Amino acid sequence: MIAAAWVVFLKELRDALRDRRTLTMVLISSVAIGPLVLVVISQLVASIEKRNEAREVYAVGIEYVPGLKNFLERQTFTVKAAPADWEQRLRDSKLGYPVVVVPADYAAAAARGEVPVVELVSSATDQRAEGGSGAVMRLLRAYNQEQASLRLAMRGVAPMALETLRVDERDLADPASRAAQLAFMVPFFVLMAVLYGALNAALDTTAGERERGSLEPLLMNPASRLALVLGKWGAVATVGMLIAVLSCLSFLPAQLLLRSEALSAMFRFGPGEAVWFIALLLPLAGALAAMLMAIAIRCKTFKEAQANATVLVLVISMLPLVLVLNQDGAAPWHLWVPALAQTTLMGRVLKGEVPPMADLLPPVLVCAVLTVVAVLYVSRVLRSAALK
Repeated sequence: MIAAAWVVFLKELRDALRDRRTLTMVLISSVAIGPLVLVVISQLVASIEKRNEAREVYAVGIEYVPGLKNFLERQTFTVKAAPADWEQRLRDSKLGYPVVVVPADYAAAAARGEVPVVELVSSATDQRAEGGSGAVMRLLRAYNQEQASLRLAMRGVAPMALETLRVDERDLADPASRAAQLAFMVPFFVLMAVLYGALNAALDTTAGERERGSLEPLLMNPASRLALVLGKWGAVATVGMLIAVLSCLSFLPAQLLLRSEALSAMFRFGPGEAVWFIALLLPLAGALAAMLMAIAIRCKTFKEAQANATVLVLVISMLPLVLVLNQDGAAPWHLWVPALAQTTLMGRVLKGEVPPMADLLPPVLVCAVLTVVAVLYVSRVLRSAALK
């Protein structure tokens, strides 16, 4: 049976690699999309850093408060007059900066002992302006605190008298944990690479051969049905895993394209992490290949198999979102759910942790059970007369 399964494995693997058009599309979509998104994010971060280095503040009516302009310039910021149509440009997401609006009666209101109102105008539709609002708001609050301290000092009151406590912030996250937040997309993309890498091969070797009429002559061979299924499953799992390996390795040279120095310094995905990812994805590749074959073996056409496999693809794609939506952190039951377990463990690897054996056993066990059940199911279907 092993010899027959090996012959079928080589034949199916050769057929899968021979379909160059499908293989090229899968490679482009699974291998290139991850580094491409990484480069796009890098360009976005680089543009934000460049805008922060410019240290510009756009204002309307800043001439009514010379002290505020002087304060901003002392903080090494350049004060620029907002364009005449700044409101419309903010609505159209074309300005990219929040605008400080000073009323014309600022000095008169301050002379009367009133509290003038200075507006910081932004737009939720302009993400760049919204992102810069925090820095400008901190500047305005610092100016307000400086003026209040000067007024107290002029009246002989120590500004420290108004402080009842001091607050110091301390972040417990180590550099590896912060870097893992930047590399959160890597587990998702390599997971999708395994799924889509095995998808076309699994559908073609079952429903595709059934549609072409080449499955019945294969069943006429003296080899057992289980040997045929094992050979087909091995070829599908190998294709999925090969694409996963390429997907993991593609992130290594992609880091050279990062334009942001801060992002490049914090993004940690080296050969060690790539090896861990591949090892974690091996059992999942086998389980996905078997489940996709089990879905497609009952379908008469390739399109019908694609429609039926959409449910599994959707479920696998949505499972990693549990970690994003779950604010309580990883739970023990996550390790018993395929795809979710691999995503959880890959996230730990990115943080610099070495998953213990107790955490590695549940996903391996679940994937092994799913693989055996699905392979036996496909073998049973092949024995039935309903195939014809």
